[in-house]
Amino acid sequence: MSLFCKQCKSRRLPVILSESEKTMWLCENCKNFADIEDVIIREQTDEEIKENRRKLEEFENTAIAQGEKLVRRKGVN
Repeated sequence: MSLFCKQCKSRRLPVILSESEKTMWLCENCKNFADIEDVIIREQTDEEIKENRRKLEEFENTAIAQGEKLVRRKGVN
């Protein structure tokens, strides 16, 4: 399995859609899913793109405390 797409030579990222399915690899540029044998299975749907954006926005809103300054503790070994 190559980490780079055959079509555009862009990097692929592993994506797990459900526990019963095998891991598919998503090309960042082409938006194609490939399997472990390097065969293109399908394209990423608009619903999946919207869901990923929603999850990213939710993560950014909850993971980063707004207005809170990160301070390193001193004197701790």
